[in-house]
Amino acid sequence: MTVKTTHANSEHISAVDLRYVSHESEVRNCYPLMQQLRPHLASEQEFLLRWQDQSIQGYRLLALWNATQPVGLAGFRVQDNLVHGRFVYVDDLVIDASCRSRGYGKILVDELKAEGKLLGCSSLLLDAAMSNSLGHRFYYRQGLLVTALRFSMALS
Repeated sequence: MTVKTTHANSEHISAVDLRYVSHESEVRNCYPLMQQLRPHLASEQEFLLRWQDQSIQGYRLLALWNATQPVGLAGFRVQDNLVHGRFVYVDDLVIDASCRSRGYGKILVDELKAEGKLLGCSSLLLDAAMSNSLGHRFYYRQGLLVTALRFSMALS
């Protein structure tokens, strides 16, 4: 699907393609962008292997493409539990640092909401680092609210 966007501080309109990443070559093209969000990913090969493993568990990667380069990514899966029922869980959401404030994040979140509704999900959930205040502001603008705190501990 081609989506037209207007840059925040201009009249310039550009088009990006919104599509699922389903081929190894596309995953490899997405690695530099995903590494902006997940710098601990040591290599393109590690990213590819993790994508393959997670895909078996229902993980899907949705990308916004400007020509052959991804400018936004959303990795997600549908889950079901006693707390939330059936829901969309967003593992990864990143817009290229040089392309922010162009509406790309909103396009991805809107598509995730639409996909979730089609799949019979009652909600969309994601985790955000406490230090990610810019992300928090964006999520609030998209209608996501803080409903819980996540507690964790390393087991190694």
